[in-house]
Order: sequence, then structure tokens, then C-alpha cells
Amino acid sequence: MIQRDFHELGLVADRAALEAKLVAIAQAMDFEIASAAVAVDRPGQPAVFEMVGNTPKAFMEASRDPGNVARDPVIQRLRRSGLPFVYDQSMYTQAGAGDLWELQAPYGYKTGVAMAMHLPGGQHFLLGMDRARPLPADTDLLNRVMADICLLAVHAQEAAVRVILAEPSPQKLPRLTPREIEILHWTKEGKSAWAVGQILAMSESTVQTHLRNVRRKMGVSSKHQAILRAIGLGLIDG
Repeated sequence: MIQRDFHELGLVADRAALEAKLVAIAQAMDFEIASAAVAVDRPGQPAVFEMVGNTPKAFMEASRDPGNVARDPVIQRLRRSGLPFVYDQSMYTQAGAGDLWELQAPYGYKTGVAMAMHLPGGQHFLLGMDRARPLPADTDLLNRVMADICLLAVHAQEAAVRVILAEPSPQKLPRLTPREIEILHWTKEGKSAWAVGQILAMSESTVQTHLRNVRRKMGVSSKHQAILRAIGLGLIDG
């Protein structure tokens, strides 16, 4: 049954189906919580990070502290390794982060298996399977669980990249005003802020203000990066 479920996971058509199937498989494997994430490094732009799963909303709200994220031993290991590993309270206490385990344990994150797949093109896939009960003490049983999770990760990664990254989500596109798009167009044509102001009958400082707003909305640091991203998103012609 597990093999059929893995195959069906690889064929899901959208994010909702991916999440539902991932959680169902995890629970069939005696893990109450499952989460998968796709991250993409994008030089000059904020990284993409999209997650699916049944992470408790209360836990997400309680675990937003960037300082806690930076010293979480599970996250640190995911960043540097592509091998699956087991985490439990001892991993946190040995890392001097026992308080983080105490924070997450009430939400069901007492022990589990996590792994990362670091892919070409700056893509990363993360998978976590979590539960409140201890993992099997028997080595053979635990090895079987780890093997199943590795196979699950292969199917989940392929599905996640396909349904999450293949098409841009319209609601996540930067919302530029018609005026901002017009200014980007003329800036792409090599016009200075002063020249754009003359063309559009506005002051140079107003043009600069619009360009700052564009950079902020697009999460970039220069007008050249903004132009490249706008072209890539089809907001202006290349």
C-alpha cells in the first residue's frame, strides 16, 4: 500500500492534493505531523520558500523568532547535510538548545526524521516527519522507517517542484501600478530619472520615489535587477 501511495503522491495535480497526500502517508506511517518545503536561492532577490503540510498554526506563530531558527540544531543540520537523521530531545540538549525542544514538544514535535535534498540551480527540498511517541527502538524497524522516508522524499520532491515551482502563483506576483510599469519601461530604454520625468510630466524626485517603491515590491536592491525581474515576469517587454 505504501508503494502505491508514493506513486500517487508523485502524480498529484496541485498544492492541495500534495499536502493532503503527504499528510495521509505520514499518518499511515505513524507520524502525526508532516511538512515539506521547497526553497530556491535567487541571487539579487529574496529566496523562494514554500511549505506544505499540517504544521499546527499555533506552533508556527510560536516559532517565528529568527534567533531561535538560527540556533535550531535540526535546521542547522538540514542546511549542511543531505542525509536523513533522527532528532529527539537529546539532540537539542547536546546543542545547548533544550529550551527550543521544550517550546515545540507541546505541539507534537518530540521526535522525528528530517532530511534535505540539495539540488542543482539553488533548489532545496526539505522533509520533516514528526511525532510525540518515541521512534522504534529495534534497529531493523527503524532502518525500515528511514528507508521508507527516503523513498517518500524522492516522490514528494518531484511532486513539490512540479506543482509549486512550475507556474508562478498570481497572488505572489508584485503588484505594480500602471505608472510604475511605465517608469520601468522608460528606465529599461536607458532613460535617466530626469528624462523619465520629462516624458511623463513629473518631477525627478517623484520618479525616484516610484523606483524605490518598485524595488521594495520586487525585493531587489537596484533598478537593473527590477528591470530584469519585470521582464522575466512579463510585466514589461524584453
